[in-house]
Amino acid sequence: MAKVYGFVADGSEEVELLAVVDVLIRGGQDVKLVSVTGKKDVVTSHGIRLQADYEFSEVDCDDADLLFLPGGMPGTKHLGAHEGLALTLKKAHAENKRIAAICAAPSVLGKLGILEGKKATCYPGYEAELKGAEHTRQGVVTDGNVTTARGLGYALDLGIELLGLLEDRKLAAQIQEAIQYDQALPGR
Repeated sequence: MAKVYGFVADGSEEVELLAVVDVLIRGGQDVKLVSVTGKKDVVTSHGIRLQADYEFSEVDCDDADLLFLPGGMPGTKHLGAHEGLALTLKKAHAENKRIAAICAAPSVLGKLGILEGKKATCYPGYEAELKGAEHTRQGVVTDGNVTTARGLGYALDLGIELLGLLEDRKLAAQIQEAIQYDQALPGR
């Protein structure tokens, strides 16, 4: 079982967050939501209130197997502005730990230099912020320890991809079948 931290802020896109988290939990992963707002209560980009498991200061991210950033505005800006999260992401990348981001959130990774020399995707309009990356229009792309997804329409694909990377492709395929998701995923 992998330990996963999904980071949230006011304005994070709720479906991108929860679709990925749901797939990982169904696959038996230990997933915790971590707020970077200074409080556990978060209001998502569409006004939905949710409560994170932890506030950033309450977790030690060194034990994480995956750090995940959902997109959404202004959530992505809030995630990108959090100094502790920036340091955590840089350290995780230096240690070759798995990092994932969807929609606008790959821009956070780009600004930190995490996408340098990697293939990456993002929501249209954020390509210039993928500093040093080779941009692709793929829905989901994994290059080394980093997985990026283009947007909400690829949230289930991202969750299934991450589950396959954290556990194995067979389990990911079983979860995909269990949730009745017939989309053909890259590499399968």
